[in-house]
Amino acid sequence: LKHLGIDATLLSLHEHNEEARIPAVLGVLARGEDVALISDAGTPLLSDPGFKLVAAVIAAGYAVAPIPGPSALLAALVASGLPTDRFLFLGFLPRKPAGRAEALRQAAAEPGVLILYEAPTRLPTLLLAIVAELGPERPVVVARELTKLHETFWRGSAREAVAAFA
Repeated sequence: LKHLGIDATLLSLHEHNEEARIPAVLGVLARGEDVALISDAGTPLLSDPGFKLVAAVIAAGYAVAPIPGPSALLAALVASGLPTDRFLFLGFLPRKPAGRAEALRQAAAEPGVLILYEAPTRLPTLLLAIVAELGPERPVVVARELTKLHETFWRGSAREAVAAFA
């Protein structure tokens, strides 16, 4: 912001303080000032906090104007080589095996592409769950470092992905 000559007050907003930040943000809006919700990791509200804040701002009668920005899920989808006409974004699945398996079982009936987020350290476990719940031949694309210098796309079956990312 300094590089662009923008003088702004910054407040952190994360999953642990979102509700506590709402009154301060509503106060800024009540003074007639603008507020921007930005993320250093993609689009706010897509597996990032912000939903409670946006809902509170709308409930208080203020306008919310989206400004398109980077979206890992859409970038991955359009470059995946998989059909783009129908997809279901699941975000991060539960960490516990039973919850993860249940989420995959529920999504198995979806005829479109399933888009998941996962931390690199948990990817092998997720891939094993995909094989178990969705089948070893399920097409898989692993996209990482999107729009960055080391952007990569790996494509193959779920079985092949387990071996590639073990």
